[in-house]
Amino acid sequence: MAVPGIIPIAYEPHGRTEAIGLYTEGQFLGSVTYAFPKGFRPDDGWEEQKRLYSVLHTFDAEGGYRDSEIWCAGTWAEQQRDASVLARARAHLATRLRSLPRRTYTDIAIRPFELVVDGVLFGLVTGEEDGEGWAELYPDRLGFGAPWDGSYDA
Repeated sequence: MAVPGIIPIAYEPHGRTEAIGLYTEGQFLGSVTYAFPKGFRPDDGWEEQKRLYSVLHTFDAEGGYRDSEIWCAGTWAEQQRDASVLARARAHLATRLRSLPRRTYTDIAIRPFELVVDGVLFGLVTGEEDGEGWAELYPDRLGFGAPWDGSYDA
């Protein structure tokens, strides 16, 4: 089955898609996620390379990509020394979400998009393997596929 032009993503309270929905200007997708930069090799000192990001992507009402705010709260190494890195990332995302006018948490449907920040791929990337279409949200690593009902594999 081919990848649809607009990919549905189901809202899951208390799950990995708990920060998605609608606002006055369209749709939004937020997350707090760890990521490694492209080209990372495990012998490169992974603790300093694994970064924690607060991410907020916005889209128009038809699912077209509009903008992203991507903020690095710190590294895994910093998190091990100071537990506030995760708290800072969550607080930053919560503040950004509160700034969205008339925000409601619900299912969304967005078009694929890609951008690279700090050497890290962010976006909804699509492809095909063995005749089956797929979509994956990066760097969150949420996979979407047939029957294209918004559910994901983590």
